[in-house]
Amino acid sequence: MKKLFAPWRSNYTTGTAHKNDGTETEHECGFCTQLAENNDPKYFIFRRFKHTALMLNRYPYNAGHLLIITLDHTAKLPDLSKEARAELQELTSHSVTILEKTLEPAGMNVGLNLGKAAGAGMPAHLHVHVLPRWLGDTNFLPALGKTRIISFDLTQVYEKLKPHVDALPEKLF
Repeated sequence: MKKLFAPWRSNYTTGTAHKNDGTETEHECGFCTQLAENNDPKYFIFRRFKHTALMLNRYPYNAGHLLIITLDHTAKLPDLSKEARAELQELTSHSVTILEKTLEPAGMNVGLNLGKAAGAGMPAHLHVHVLPRWLGDTNFLPALGKTRIISFDLTQVYEKLKPHVDALPEKLF
């Protein structure tokens, strides 16, 4: 295996290059700011439920990269009520089904990045990633060229998925 040394990335990996270290308050949190603004189409927020909201990731890895965010500003699963955890899981399940029906991906990544070291870009606000995948959807550009090609329009993806999200029941479980 070849190695590519990149010592200039040490600031990134140790966190010194980041403001977003997981300690931001709800007033400093990007998700909380978007929720408070109540301009859901602007932020590609499909719908709000009792404890969660479903939105498109504005910095996606692939078309249809969804985020299920908690309405409460919290970083830890145990800090959520049982009802909120159940809603989070049910909305994740519904999101997978919607993506399978509408975008027909070959596979799906679903998960939580808990903490900065785990890759969380917003570590202080719990959220689940639902990421559709297709064979051949990755290449060398992100790793070597630090460039990701986004070959889809977020607005079109939002409009395609929105009716399916709107059809979900008010109470998910």
